[in-house]
Amino acid sequence: MIRIIRSPRARDHVPGAEIWLGMRTPGTEVPERVDAIEAAIEDWPTMEALPHDDEVLLRVHDARLVEHLHTVWDRWGEYGADRVVPYLFPTAGLLGDLPERQPVAPHAAAGRYCYDTMTLVGPGTWEGARAAVDVALTCVDVVGDGVVYGLTRPPGHHVTRAAYGGSCYLNNAAVAAEALRRAGHERVAIVDIDAHHGNGTQDIFYGRGDVFYGSLHVDPGAGWFPHYAGFADEVGIDDGAGANVNIPLAPGAGDEAWLDGLRRLADAVSTFGATALVFSLGVDAAADDPESPLQVSVDGYDEAGRILGELRLPTVALQEGGYHLPTLGSLVRATLEGLEA
Repeated sequence: MIRIIRSPRARDHVPGAEIWLGMRTPGTEVPERVDAIEAAIEDWPTMEALPHDDEVLLRVHDARLVEHLHTVWDRWGEYGADRVVPYLFPTAGLLGDLPERQPVAPHAAAGRYCYDTMTLVGPGTWEGARAAVDVALTCVDVVGDGVVYGLTRPPGHHVTRAAYGGSCYLNNAAVAAEALRRAGHERVAIVDIDAHHGNGTQDIFYGRGDVFYGSLHVDPGAGWFPHYAGFADEVGIDDGAGANVNIPLAPGAGDEAWLDGLRRLADAVSTFGATALVFSLGVDAAADDPESPLQVSVDGYDEAGRILGELRLPTVALQEGGYHLPTLGSLVRATLEGLEA
């Protein structure tokens, strides 16, 4: 039976809302997601995450991003606002040929490290995000030759080396992959089945040949987040050329197209010669999920687990998206049952 790694701090992050198209609206990445998943797998063996230092975290993230997330809430108090929301973004169009400078004011720095307005920081955000990193690292500690699941919340696959967004703050999957490399695995694969492309994970490993990234997601060219990344022609650069595979799907795609794409990714993992797998387990491609137009069934998720389980690799599965609370737990459980079948 798969061991579950969790942290009681997973509920500390309470985004409160998101700023969507300039309007404050209720978000879907809420603490109740943890309750839904835990209720579905409560009969499985569980272990609390152990604390780890920042050594691996700082191998995949810019130290300035980590420091900003660690301190920005405490520095935000003078504004009298209930959440950190960026308002100015140092884009190429703004800076032109000017050097990018390090702003002193917290309200200016917010847009330096966050690339959207929907990923808010509150009083427990750092604690929750950092605890998710400990969940990922504890998974690597205990996986051995088996399969382990980390209930990571908030999710992480949209965080690039130097910026956060997409309801993510630190990249748990990237941390796990780097930790597996440092544990002796020469080639590590990440397979991401979240409904949205993991632009952050791709960014971190895009030029590396020792970590494969494969993603199955709704086509960003059809108007879906992250909009600027996740296209099929993004195959990696330099040492990473050929080690990045994106399979974008048309809105409305269901089990047949989705599972066919996942089989292609599994074949690519085998060709790559990975000796360990990080599984970014998002279940927001499900038919009832409010955050994507894909139409995958619970049986499709069970089969997805089986496809990746057939790789017979040490596997660290980490939670990414999935926002329909009534079905969230059953979708996660179905995938994990398939993975260990």
